[in-house]
Amino acid sequence: MTFTGSTSGRRRAGREIADRVGFSYAGSMPELPDVTVYVKALAMRVAGQPIERVRLVSPFLVRTAVPPIRSVEGTRIVGVSRLGKRIVFALDRDELFLVLHLMIAGRLHWRTPGAKVPGRIGLAAFDFPNGTLVLTEASTKKRAALHLIRGATALGELDRGGIDVLAVTSDDFAEALRRENHTLKRALTDPSLFDGIGNAYSDEILHRARLSPLKLTRRLTDAEVARLHDATRQTLTEWIDRLRGEVGDGFPETVTAFRPEMAVHGRFGQPCPACGTPVQRIVYAENEANYCPTCQTGGRLLADRALSRLLRADWPRTVDELEQRRAAGHGMPSPPASRPLDAGEETP
Repeated sequence: MTFTGSTSGRRRAGREIADRVGFSYAGSMPELPDVTVYVKALAMRVAGQPIERVRLVSPFLVRTAVPPIRSVEGTRIVGVSRLGKRIVFALDRDELFLVLHLMIAGRLHWRTPGAKVPGRIGLAAFDFPNGTLVLTEASTKKRAALHLIRGATALGELDRGGIDVLAVTSDDFAEALRRENHTLKRALTDPSLFDGIGNAYSDEILHRARLSPLKLTRRLTDAEVARLHDATRQTLTEWIDRLRGEVGDGFPETVTAFRPEMAVHGRFGQPCPACGTPVQRIVYAENEANYCPTCQTGGRLLADRALSRLLRADWPRTVDELEQRRAAGHGMPSPPASRPLDAGEETP
């Protein structure tokens, strides 16, 4: 799908997609492309700047007690980097690191010096001479987490161990992928295997690779692994470039996983940009897997075990069966919430 128009128009379209699929606009965890763009924008503004003051609104944000969070006041930011989906601020004193995980609804905003923290969703503010970094979380569940840690060893303990897919060889990618026998959707989003990939970009990667989200990793051919590796690198690189182009020298104020330019994620029922088949999905826990039956599953509709057992013979197995049911006036049941997709669920 190609979307033209202004940046504000793309943002409105993203909100409409989020509303249509039943998710809040901010309710999607920033992933590798989003965090990469955050890091660049932050480095442009705070690298070399002293932290003048920390204003905490939520006592649950800071997950460490020692060193105390006030000890960062007066320190200078000497570097900003990414660690998985976390943002790391290196400080110039005592080997200190501020490590922020935005989780699902946490977002950062760059404001004028001394800006107020929003009352309902504000978590904290970090005052610098040239501006204020405000942290918000538009959710009743406060999950964003801030750690203040000392030393490279302690920082390494926060690393889940996943490989950087933009830097590794095809052999390293294949080894990580086949280390355990999981569905592709689960494997790509496992931070102990792959670094920074979440619900949204895994959908886009698998669509580009023309692979089912429920295909098991150890059933992949070498050619399929190579295709997946290429799709992963291309998808993430393209989205990093696209997001950087949208932001320019500004600050990424609108971070969402629901974007009109995406092929399948958040586009349930909409036509696949490659073939026109309506995009399908499986909903599980707080996530979903979006896919094109024609491009990715040979025309088959996927269901997890719980849904297949519930509907038995009533579950349409192909897109043609689905269209026949609709033409006959039979409704299509919505997939119930289930546990994470795992091995053994490749076919309905």
